[in-house]
Amino acid sequence: MTLSRRSFLATSLLALPATSVLTTPAASLAFKPEQNWPQFRGPNALGVAEGFPTLANWSVDATAGKTSGLLWRTEVPGLGHASPIIWKDRIYLATAVPKSGKPSLRIGLYGDIKPAKDDEEQRWLIQCFDKKNGKLKWEQMIRNAKPSTVRHEKASHANTTLVTDGKRLIAFFGADGLYCLDMKGKLLWQKDLGKINVTWRSVAWGFSSSPALYKDRIVLLCDDPKDPFVASFQLSDGKELWRTSRKGACENSWGTPFVYTEGNRTQVITNGYPYIASYDLETGQELWRLRGGGDIPVPTPFVADGLVVLTNAHGGKTPLFAVRPSAAGDISLAEGTTSNDSVAWSVPNGGAYISTPVMYGGYLYVANYNGLLRCYDFKTGEKMFEERLGPDAVCSSSLVAADGKIYCPTEDGVVYVLKAGPKLEVLAKNELSEPCLATPAISQGVLYFRTSSSLLAIG
Repeated sequence: MTLSRRSFLATSLLALPATSVLTTPAASLAFKPEQNWPQFRGPNALGVAEGFPTLANWSVDATAGKTSGLLWRTEVPGLGHASPIIWKDRIYLATAVPKSGKPSLRIGLYGDIKPAKDDEEQRWLIQCFDKKNGKLKWEQMIRNAKPSTVRHEKASHANTTLVTDGKRLIAFFGADGLYCLDMKGKLLWQKDLGKINVTWRSVAWGFSSSPALYKDRIVLLCDDPKDPFVASFQLSDGKELWRTSRKGACENSWGTPFVYTEGNRTQVITNGYPYIASYDLETGQELWRLRGGGDIPVPTPFVADGLVVLTNAHGGKTPLFAVRPSAAGDISLAEGTTSNDSVAWSVPNGGAYISTPVMYGGYLYVANYNGLLRCYDFKTGEKMFEERLGPDAVCSSSLVAADGKIYCPTEDGVVYVLKAGPKLEVLAKNELSEPCLATPAISQGVLYFRTSSSLLAIG
C-alpha cells in the first residue's frame, strides 16, 4: 500500500503577509462579482464552472524570464492542501502554520506510513485575498496550540476546505475545532467537538472531511473508528441539533458529506466503509446504505443528471456507483450483479481512491491515484477509455471542468488539460513549479491553484 494514497484532497491554505506579483496586463482587468465557488468542488460540489473561456496552455516559470497566462502568484506560508473558495471578489483560505521551520511534505508513491514529525505549536489561520490581484485583505488567527492529532507526511494540520453562504464562513478542523466567522473575519462562535482521531488500522492520517452547509444547517462527518458519527449543527450559534452514530455502518472515512434535496426529502450522503450511507437532514435517521468496497473512502459524493456518484478504493476493491436518490433501505448489490432498483449502474473496479470524479458533457471522468484515467458514458456506465496519464502522474487533487476541458493536477505540480469527450486527448501539460495536492477553484474563466507554498491565478 502506498503512503501517498493517504494524502487527502481536503483543503487548507496558509499565508503571512502575502506577496503578490502581477505578471500580465490581464491581472488589472475588472472582475465581476458573479460565479461564486463557495465550497469544496464549487457549486453543488460538481467541480464545474461554465460561461467563460479558460486557458489550456500557460507558463509560470519566472526563472526563464517569461510567463504566460499567469495573472498573479501569491506566496502562502506553512503547508496546506486546501481548495480556495470564492465569494464575489474575495478568495478565502484556511491554513495551519508551524511555530518554527518549514513543514515537511512527501509526495509520490511510497509504502511506509510513519507520521510527520511536527507536533509543535501551530497557528490556524483564516485568510481573505483580493480576487483580482492576490493581495491579502485580512487574516484571522482562530487557534494557537499543539495539534490534537498527528498528521500523515502527505497531509497537513488544516486539510479541510471552508464553506460559505456569503454571510458566514465555516471552518472545521476535526479535533481542533469548529469555527464560524463573518465575511470580514470576525469570529462569531466556536465549538469543541472533543477528540476526533480518524485512523486506518491504528495509523493516524489526519482529519480531512470538510463541513457541508445547507440553509441554516452545518453538517459534519466525524469518523473516528472508536466513535464514528454524523451530526448537524445550527448555523446561527453552533447548537447541536442531532448526532447519529455510524457504528456498524462505517469504520472510517475522509470524504466530505453531501446534502441533496429532491422533492420533500433532503438527505446527507456520506462515503464510508464498509457502507456508503445516507441520512435524513431533519432527523439524522438513516435512509439507505450501500456496501462499498474500498476500505479508505475519500472521494466526495455528488449528484449529476439525477444520479448520485459514489466511489471509493483501497484494499483490492475500487467500486464506482450511480445511485438513484430515491433509494431506501439496504440497496447493496447481490453478488455478481451491477445494478438493481436503486443502483442504476456500477463498475466493480472502475473507481478512485482519493480524487473525486467529475461529470461533464455526458461523460464521467475518474482519475485514480496511480495516474490511471477512466471515462464512462454517464447514462449507461459504458467505459469509453482507460489510459495512464504518465509514468509519474499521481492524482490526489480532484478533477474540475470548464469550457470543454477537464483539468487534472498531479502531485508533482503538472496540470494535464484534457479535451472533454469519449477519447483521451491531452491538450496540454502545464507546470505549476511546486507540488499540488489541492483541488483548484474556477471563477469568471480564471483557474485558482493552491500549491505547496503559493496561490496562483491562471487566466
